[in-house]
Amino acid sequence: MGNMRINNLSVKETEGLIYTALEAGINVFDHADIYGGGSCEEHFSKALSGNESIREKIILQSKCGIRKGYYDFSKEHILSSVDGILQRLDTDYLDILLLHRPDPLMEPDEVAEAFDQLHHSGKVRYFGVSNHNPTQIELLQKSLTQKLVVNQMQLSIAHTPLIDSGVSLNMNTDNAVNRDSSTLEYCRLNDITLQAWSPFQTGFFDGVFVGDNERFPELNKVLERLAKKYDVTPTSIAVAWITRHPANIQVVLGTTNAARLQESAAGSEIPLTRQEWFELYAAAGNMVP
Repeated sequence: MGNMRINNLSVKETEGLIYTALEAGINVFDHADIYGGGSCEEHFSKALSGNESIREKIILQSKCGIRKGYYDFSKEHILSSVDGILQRLDTDYLDILLLHRPDPLMEPDEVAEAFDQLHHSGKVRYFGVSNHNPTQIELLQKSLTQKLVVNQMQLSIAHTPLIDSGVSLNMNTDNAVNRDSSTLEYCRLNDITLQAWSPFQTGFFDGVFVGDNERFPELNKVLERLAKKYDVTPTSIAVAWITRHPANIQVVLGTTNAARLQESAAGSEIPLTRQEWFELYAAAGNMVP
């Protein structure tokens, strides 16, 4: 469950959404220090106030490194960011801390010092990154004591750079352009869990493709047909397309609608066939050579 927009809900509504997620089998709750300027983390902790027993049943994940107009992976900023995150979430530790977007001025040894301090103090149990390519991960991992366990990337049926170049390798087409340095394959080789953000978006917040028959008529026809076959919703099928991939990708659901959260969670149980997976990929406008 992504928590980027939960500050648009009341505390009571947020509590209900969290319990809906738990009942649907969702136990990872994704945050970032910039979501709502930190208010989303505060909102989440208020929703769980008085329910301390839940803390050990969930995985709390947050991200840091984005500041207003620039990125900052300095030791000082990472440490102060985590202290702020813990205070806002009203918890003693984070299960996972992600570095939000690559910092071109990163000093890997400085990040390593911050991670060591956070790990030894018990403030953070595991570490990962978001929106990083393989070389950036390797550069950071060289200095770290801890193994990076997560890489959060944008992925949906209508936004497939992670998939495209591998399918269209060595072809003179736009899909063959390797835009992410084979990040998907790298993460699989190195046992790094991929998390898919914006699983229903067409691009960088360019709108949701589910139900958009003007821009994605063919894709929605297939989504609706498969939804009827599996007795779910098109949203469920959109999730199933991601979770069908053998990389065991985790889908980050940013919805604040409880029903849509349940629909999405149901999608992870649907065993799309290979033919159906490729049919959806092609219906989104991708070429299958």
